[in-house]
Amino acid sequence: MLDKKKKDRIIEKYKTHENDTGSPEVQIAILTAEIKELTEHLKEHKKDFSSRRGLIKKVAQRRRLLQYLQRDNSESYEDIIKKLKIKKRSPETMTESEEEKEIREEEERVAMEKAEKEENTNG
Repeated sequence: MLDKKKKDRIIEKYKTHENDTGSPEVQIAILTAEIKELTEHLKEHKKDFSSRRGLIKKVAQRRRLLQYLQRDNSESYEDIIKKLKIKKRSPETMTESEEEKEIREEEERVAMEKAEKEENTNG
């Protein structure tokens, strides 16, 4: 667990405005620091399964925040992954639901274009 001084330094470094303590950028930076600490702890204590579960939860939370930030503000997303040296997600690691969503959106776009063409030829 991060102590107050470390957390305050992280907030000061990654805040987006004067009173910012909870923006996605700050949350991602704090989670990254906690993940690093837990990773070091687990290297020494290999059988600490409750800490391992906590690590997995933190990684999942950070991934969700990164996905949100990528959707909402891609510039900030690019900036934060460079600063924190986080690897980008490759398309191969996307869940099936994300792939299916992309396919469905493409099919909907094609259907809309087809409908517009038919409307233009009939009207």
